[in-house]
Amino acid sequence: MLFFSVIITIVKFTAYIITHSNAILTDALENIINVVAGAFALFSVYYASLPKDENHPYGHGKVEFFSVGVEGGLIILAGGGIIIKAVMGFFHRVEIEQIDLGLYITIFGGLANFLMGQYLIKQGKKRSSVLMVADGKHLLTDTISSIGLIIGLGVIYLTKIFWLDNVVAILLGLYILFAGYKLLKESVNNLLDEADYEKLKDLVLILNENRNDKWIDMHNLRVLKYGAHLHIDAHITLPWYEKLEDSHKEVMAVERLIQDKLEGEVELFIHADPCLESSCPICIIKDCKERKSALVTRLDWTMKNLLPDKKHEL
Repeated sequence: MLFFSVIITIVKFTAYIITHSNAILTDALENIINVVAGAFALFSVYYASLPKDENHPYGHGKVEFFSVGVEGGLIILAGGGIIIKAVMGFFHRVEIEQIDLGLYITIFGGLANFLMGQYLIKQGKKRSSVLMVADGKHLLTDTISSIGLIIGLGVIYLTKIFWLDNVVAILLGLYILFAGYKLLKESVNNLLDEADYEKLKDLVLILNENRNDKWIDMHNLRVLKYGAHLHIDAHITLPWYEKLEDSHKEVMAVERLIQDKLEGEVELFIHADPCLESSCPICIIKDCKERKSALVTRLDWTMKNLLPDKKHEL
């Protein structure tokens, strides 16, 4: 990623030197962000891979979210600088040259960013790396801005209206600002442990499809992300009359199920609760000798009843 970004940056600045186009400079400046972000990402991947220690009991994975935030902040700075430079271009005009050559170089850079972006997103999802996915999305954002740049340069080449170069640069700068804002927002949300509802939906589906009769209910379910690692907390209600060893086996069965079925490296903390008399109407254990009331209904587990810290009852 870092080596690729350096090469594409050199290519785009070459196009700017040839053409003196502010719109092309916009594309080149954004690529400098890719270089800086790539260098920081390289460190972040190394740091996130470090084992847990006394000071970081949940690991170092959250550095990936911080890295995404740094990247978003740099993109916002670049977008602001691009807009200022373009506005100044209206008052200090520079002769634009060889737009056709700049157009060909921009097409090459945009295609290269698209292919690398798709690759990073695919690998990031495969490895559950938030940082790789974010970098891939950033490169796809670059691709979209390159498409806009290509269209703008094409219009300028055909019409010879050179002040449109600054208009294109401003529009691209605004788009880059928006892309940076989205990355920064995603970083802050993850650092604040915003609930990952996609993972929660997958987890609820896994639990429902593989539910054991002894798992009377589950509640207080939480999924926290630490880079590529997931930390899952939950409370499970088990028969009160079972031996501690038997209850422990059920907890271990839930943990193995989640670790086998849910993508990514998972750490679990599952607390076992004894069932109460109020659990009987939803308890699906057959021939329970301790049952105080008949089964009324099998209660399906949903996001609505798994997340609250409250045992299930009718």
